[in-house]
Amino acid sequence: MQLLSDALLRVQPSATVGISQLARQMAQAGTDVIALSAGEPDFDTPEHVRAAAVAAIGAGKTRYTNVDGIVELKRAVAAKFRRDNGLDVTEDDCFVAAGGKQIIFNALLATLNPGDEVVVPVPYWVSYPEIVRLAGAEPVFAQASQETGFKLTPEALEAAISERTKWVMLNTPSNPSGAAYSADELRGLAAVLMRYPNVHILTDDIYEVLVYDGREFATIAQVEPGLAGRTLTMNGVSKSHAMTGWRIGYCTGPREILKAMTKLQGQSTTNACSISQWAAVEALNGPQGFLTGWREVFQERRDMVVARLRACEGLDCLVPEGAFYAFPSCKALIGKTSAGGRALATDEDVVMALLEENGVALVHGSAFGLAGHFRISYAASDAELIAAMDRIEAFCAGVR
Repeated sequence: MQLLSDALLRVQPSATVGISQLARQMAQAGTDVIALSAGEPDFDTPEHVRAAAVAAIGAGKTRYTNVDGIVELKRAVAAKFRRDNGLDVTEDDCFVAAGGKQIIFNALLATLNPGDEVVVPVPYWVSYPEIVRLAGAEPVFAQASQETGFKLTPEALEAAISERTKWVMLNTPSNPSGAAYSADELRGLAAVLMRYPNVHILTDDIYEVLVYDGREFATIAQVEPGLAGRTLTMNGVSKSHAMTGWRIGYCTGPREILKAMTKLQGQSTTNACSISQWAAVEALNGPQGFLTGWREVFQERRDMVVARLRACEGLDCLVPEGAFYAFPSCKALIGKTSAGGRALATDEDVVMALLEENGVALVHGSAFGLAGHFRISYAASDAELIAAMDRIEAFCAGVR
């Protein structure tokens, strides 16, 4: 008798988690490793947010809460969506979970059936297609590339939609590429989606505050209100407020879907951590001025990392418009041999050779659906980034 479920056997392990865990194991064994494989701000959670958590503990706010979040946080979420995104919502239109990943998991598991399809633009965050498969549905990949700025075109979206499409996934700014859709680019996608009234949209806006060069963030229900009734807009405090470990994600969307998500969450984790919820209230309602300084630091790091990558023999890199990732092409290295003698047949070979021979942990592009690239996170200190770039440059120079 088979022990594991068919659903689980359809799912691949997370490559980002796997590489990061391997890097930690190597470091614990004494290897000098610079890990740029995880997507986590290196800043501390702001002091006023931490103070709110301590105050919540002191006040005894350590009990179960409503499954979909405390009213105070849902009000703060609704206020954020009105203030920053022009979405006319109230707390009754909002939902809270233990991280953005649980929002996506809840939404897809609550709505998908075998035979349903979900359009997933390539390159994609590693968990999107796996959550779709776990729900029994099929991901349909809509191809983007370096030539399109890693952005989905209206033509590619139209070609991917079928009568079985239930959801279209969007992610802006993007993990892994850093591509950020402008309002006009989203309008082009929205024009396609307006012709398919049975297709819902799940937009992952977790990197909203990290857009560079004076760009304005836009989300699809904002630029096309006609889609608001079938759009789930997801966000969280992990990237914006350096609260990855606090595990708070939130969303707004159709109440029928939120009700289904509440039912599902009520039979899984129930509420997100009560203390984290109170901290998130302060994160959303409190001072936001520090975000400008953080964004400036990330942009400076981006500029340095991209310049250094472009100087490496065999690498080519677009300038990311947001998030804190670069996604360079390493196609010119494939088919060659590393200085340590490893045959570089794939982008995964490039990444593993770089880790084993030069001690830099990155994630191969094929894990994100686009071979011939790798993802580097510049959410690290300047010293770590400079040292890592020195090692990457040395590795590329040694390839023959």
